[in-house]
Amino acid sequence: MQGKGLIVTLLVIIIAISLWQYAMILPTNGVEKDADSYAMQAVSGMTGSGLAIDQARNDARSRYLDSLSTEEVFMGYTYQDLKSKQLAYGLDLEGGMSVLMQVNLRDYLELLAGPSKSGKGNFKAALSAASESQASAQDNYIALFGNAWAQHSDGDKLANIFGNNETLRNKGINRESSDGEVLRELRTLANETVELTYNRLKQRIDKLGVVQPNVTLDAARDIIAVELPGVSNPERARSFLQASAALEFWHVHRNTDILPSTGASIITALTQLDAQLSSSTTQAREPLNITPVYATDDLGNIDSTNILRQDTTFASNLNGSGPLLSRLSLFGGGGAIIGTAERNERKTIDAILKANQSNFPNIKFLWDRAPQKLTDDEEKATKYPLYAIRTDGREAPLQGDRITDATVNTDPSNGQVLVSLNMDNQGASIWSAMTAEAVQDGQRPIAVVLDSVVASCPSVNQQINGGRSQISGSFTMTEGSDLASILKIGKLPAKTTIIQESLVGPSLGKDNIRSSFIAFIVGFSLLLLFMVFYYGGAGVISIIALLLNVFFIIGALGSFGTVLTLPGIAGILLTIGMAVDANVIIYERIREELRAGKTKLLAIQDGFKASYSAIIDANVTTFIVALILIYFGIGPIKGFAVVLAIGVAMSVFTAVLVGRMIIEWYMSGKDRDLSFWTPMSKNAFANVKKDWLGSRKIAYIISGSFIALSLVAFIFKGFELGVDFKGGYSYNVAFEETFTVNDEALRSSLNKVFDSNTTVKAVDGTNTFNIVTSYLVSSTDQGAADAVMGKLYEGISAIGASDGSPDGLINFRSPAATGTHVISSSKVGPTIADDIARSAKYATVFALLFIFLYIFLRFSKWQYSLGAVAALFHDTLVVLGVFSIAHGFLPFSMEIDQAFIAAILTVIGYSINDTVVVFDRVREYMGIYTGKPKKEVINMAVDSTVSRTVITSLTTLFVVLILFIFGGGAIRGFAFALLIGVLVGTYSSIFIATPIMSDLSGEIEAKTTKRKAFSEVLKS
Repeated sequence: MQGKGLIVTLLVIIIAISLWQYAMILPTNGVEKDADSYAMQAVSGMTGSGLAIDQARNDARSRYLDSLSTEEVFMGYTYQDLKSKQLAYGLDLEGGMSVLMQVNLRDYLELLAGPSKSGKGNFKAALSAASESQASAQDNYIALFGNAWAQHSDGDKLANIFGNNETLRNKGINRESSDGEVLRELRTLANETVELTYNRLKQRIDKLGVVQPNVTLDAARDIIAVELPGVSNPERARSFLQASAALEFWHVHRNTDILPSTGASIITALTQLDAQLSSSTTQAREPLNITPVYATDDLGNIDSTNILRQDTTFASNLNGSGPLLSRLSLFGGGGAIIGTAERNERKTIDAILKANQSNFPNIKFLWDRAPQKLTDDEEKATKYPLYAIRTDGREAPLQGDRITDATVNTDPSNGQVLVSLNMDNQGASIWSAMTAEAVQDGQRPIAVVLDSVVASCPSVNQQINGGRSQISGSFTMTEGSDLASILKIGKLPAKTTIIQESLVGPSLGKDNIRSSFIAFIVGFSLLLLFMVFYYGGAGVISIIALLLNVFFIIGALGSFGTVLTLPGIAGILLTIGMAVDANVIIYERIREELRAGKTKLLAIQDGFKASYSAIIDANVTTFIVALILIYFGIGPIKGFAVVLAIGVAMSVFTAVLVGRMIIEWYMSGKDRDLSFWTPMSKNAFANVKKDWLGSRKIAYIISGSFIALSLVAFIFKGFELGVDFKGGYSYNVAFEETFTVNDEALRSSLNKVFDSNTTVKAVDGTNTFNIVTSYLVSSTDQGAADAVMGKLYEGISAIGASDGSPDGLINFRSPAATGTHVISSSKVGPTIADDIARSAKYATVFALLFIFLYIFLRFSKWQYSLGAVAALFHDTLVVLGVFSIAHGFLPFSMEIDQAFIAAILTVIGYSINDTVVVFDRVREYMGIYTGKPKKEVINMAVDSTVSRTVITSLTTLFVVLILFIFGGGAIRGFAFALLIGVLVGTYSSIFIATPIMSDLSGEIEAKTTKRKAFSEVLKS
């Protein structure tokens, strides 16, 4: 009973967590529907190009959502809070932009060396050689530079290059330091720069207005991956991401300071501006406020789904203030804070102040980095302080490149967090002058500004000489550490270079969601029907377990903040198909016990007990594949692996624990009976007796012949490598159905403009083509992507002119425009293509290695491990062979890309699942039938598991086949690989793995297996 109580408790907890995740979806969807309605109204009267209308609609939608970002919409949660706790859609489902950025450390090393050394011949040669190596190597830049320096140093020492840098001198580097010591400190500084660049990028992306961005760091390779769902202006995002962070020190105005131009204080000037805007009726200005007016029913209840209009005027609010002061609460008393405002009001205030900048000459208004509690009455900090920076028409007098070191500590007298910093000689001189001026002016504050946000605004109590000072503020230790890191790195001279970029049109996302949803419904329905048809009443319980499984998987993915992509959806579908396996293993074992004459209750008890070993082994091996894929995978592959890992865990929980609990509860009722077969399925696979090992030679010949043919195809035909692996630009271009476009004519035209071979192939859908070119793929010029797009435009224009198509054919930049348009695009540089290939190899090798070790530990014989791994090699080679032989013949993409690698590893997991079930039964029978020959025992074991093998394969094929048919061109190649893999994996577990294990071993000794403690937990 204690075990059941634990299961019930765990079940209740999981259900509660999942329900909470789902509960957050409804209010979020309500807000987004309101935003869509507002956006449609905002562009209802617009004319012009489809691109302009799309952009205006997206901007209006973002503006609406931002206006509600701090408004509570559900049980104290804001829209941003709710959205951050939900399952996010990847770019292929929602559309948007994805980039992989490499932190460029060459400029950083040149800065550390100083202008007198950065142009030195051997140093420059080593930098150039390291940059060239980075295009194909996997090491970080500092390691590559160290190798290049060893070849180009010409007897010089790195200490002579970097010895004068004050930051490095503070770390103990001097003229006597060895190259190894210098490189070690350079790597430490580089790590700090990369980490800080990553953190700053995360903060910047918030300013782009992107909901649920996904930013990850691969510190080993100095690569930052950024996904921006919903971004429709890639040019802005591209420049925004690659800009270098700027750290600046500025003098700050007090709120009572008098403006020489008007003779009024800043507070008075802002009040006068507010009054001017309130009374103005003719001034043309952009609507700055968004207030939805909802419909009401007869009882006065608000219908939040029906917006009557959007109030976007400058009407005064209840306190009588105008458009500025209704949003900005002014401060007096001579402090540095001008006023405060809620987060969602800042854009509006910025727009007003920018439009009236002439009223505030030599002033730049900037917000604090975080909201602050400025009075004891406030329950929590929600308002951001606004400061008036004194620019005097010049650049910042002191910038971050003068900081040599910064540390965080606490004041022993009061526990306040302090940030201590050191500056170089020039910085110390400037800082001394700034602090002297601030002290003379009544201890005026100085603002520390990072990326146009005030990180700190401390008051200056005395002149600071020597470049050593402390910054105090309302910092937590974490915030103080972050600020110290910012100060230490300074201006972040290390820029970022985009090495992979993908743009996906939202229209493609909608198609993918619809096709995947259809595949899910149809495949799942077929599973349910089959389980009821084959297992009768027990099939109904398996349906309950499967529904719970799906319910838990979606809830868990949302809880973990998973980004769901097309491979992720495929992972859910595959998990559902494989989840049936645990039910099938249990039910088939119960049927065996019933045929042996046991009572129903005893058969259920023994059936579950005898199934645990096979279920645990089969699912652990699949889970191993998922974990390895999580570790080595990049982007969509990692998302797929997370889904698979969660799915495996939930499948075991629902089938083994919840399923048994439901069965025992049902059977405990009076006069209740539960069937495990129907009249049509009762004797299915009941009397299978076949000499499986006797057919192994035929299987060896068939498999050997196909593998030989595959190897020939590998050598002479190769593969249809996707852009992931060879680098290049890839575009999916859709032509209007009224235009007739010939792929050969299109290829010929594009070959001329790209001056190279261009891959052009028809993809799913009428008049839709995938175009891949390596033109300018190695260029580091930021305008390269636009140049390639221009050439694409030129080539498509030429084909349009040559076949007499109307001018609309070349209007392809806007998905909403009539004519031709690019529905998705991507760029993969040689660096990341190499990265993907290597990570795929590592994932495959380590998956096989860990599977070998696990089976060896579980079965205590290397013959089992070698037989299983040989079958996995067999399955992998067969699937690769099919793709090598068939590409170019079948009417869908058969590219070797990231999704294909996910499919291969899924096949490995599925195949080992099958093999382990057979091996587990062989091991069991060897301990029971000790007097029979090995061959007979193995054949008996395969006979007893063939029902499970066929049924599991059949149910998995239901889902994968539906995915292949309805899933759309985006994942058809992936689904095809799974189809081949499931069939081959089923075949190899019987005809490859088991015979090889048998041939490698002599007469296997009988061994009594001990049940795992896991089964004891479930005893009632």
